[in-house]
Amino acid sequence: MPVRHLYLARHGEPGDDGGLTERGLQQAALLGRRLAGVPLRSVRHGPLPRAEQTARRLVQELAPDVPVSVLGAAGDYVPHVPAPDDLDSLEPEHRAALQDSLADVSPAEATEGAALAAEALRLLTGPEDGSDEGHHLVVTHAFTIGWLVAHACAAPPWRWWGLNHGHAALTVLRYAPDRPPSLVVFNDMTHLPDALRWTGFPEHLRL
Repeated sequence: MPVRHLYLARHGEPGDDGGLTERGLQQAALLGRRLAGVPLRSVRHGPLPRAEQTARRLVQELAPDVPVSVLGAAGDYVPHVPAPDDLDSLEPEHRAALQDSLADVSPAEATEGAALAAEALRLLTGPEDGSDEGHHLVVTHAFTIGWLVAHACAAPPWRWWGLNHGHAALTVLRYAPDRPPSLVVFNDMTHLPDALRWTGFPEHLRL
């Protein structure tokens, strides 16, 4: 089985209407230029307007025959709500912060998020099907990227929490048949000028 390269990008900066701001469109275009030399086999995006608009703008910078499609598992959801016993290894203040941040997630939302998270792993991870290496881009949201990164690193399921991602930043995972998944790039913003970097990222964590 050949290698799969999974490129994960958060959508560009959103506006109040749910679509992209002008800055978000600029971020998407620059991300597309960054990926123009990658032999992408597919581009998939979440169903929300900010993800779809990011994908539609960036593919204008790619080869014209790259297929684009919507993927529900690339949507905006909470992928995992841990049980209290799963957090025993955390410091009490960290455990309380995580639980407080997820306190408003309803049981129905938790169930739906867990199902979508499992589907994302099934559809997006692991070595490539077929005989050739594959390169695939998914335009999604911060929680989904954190979930896939945590899984690739064999971290506890709750560890998607706290893996932040900037708008139009790039993360790359590599799945080979003969070794564990590799985190090649995380939250890379080198394709963005200073004025367009770090949007969507917690301000106290910005460099």
